[in-house]
Amino acid sequence: MEEKMIINIDKLPQKGLKVSRNYEFSSEGLIEESAVFLQPVHAELTVKKAGEDILIKGNITTLISFVCSRCIIPFEFPVDSKFDVIYLPEELDVMKDHLEGDDINKLFYYENKIDIREVVFEQLNLSFPAKPLCSENCAGICPVCGKIISSGKCACVKRISDPRLDKLKMFIRDKS
Repeated sequence: MEEKMIINIDKLPQKGLKVSRNYEFSSEGLIEESAVFLQPVHAELTVKKAGEDILIKGNITTLISFVCSRCIIPFEFPVDSKFDVIYLPEELDVMKDHLEGDDINKLFYYENKIDIREVVFEQLNLSFPAKPLCSENCAGICPVCGKIISSGKCACVKRISDPRLDKLKMFIRDKS
């Protein structure tokens, strides 16, 4: 069972709180389904009060294995992500529909508590690439035989023409 790390807002020291901790997460709930943790997630956080708002500055680091979106080979992806989030009291939750683009880092806390583990997990998901690639110039796999192109050329005959234009080519050939 994954433990929570709850910060009670009422007991937060005036000078703030520094948290340095490793977290073990399962891959369940990650945006990238093929992700596998290769080491625990390390988080360095500073939690401070600013009136009723709670400011959390942090940095998370870990090493994750992804499967390349083009060639389907697993590769290691180091995460080193800094973030700033602002938590507003639950009474202001009614205005969440009116938040603008600059307010994307604003969240809400309920019952005067924040689960730091959830903050770290959410920021981890936000640090993932939209399309994991083993390298920017990964050529992927051959659409004919499935061979990984970066490991050498295959003997497949590649069709250079657009198959949607085949009927037009036949029409032109018939006219000649």
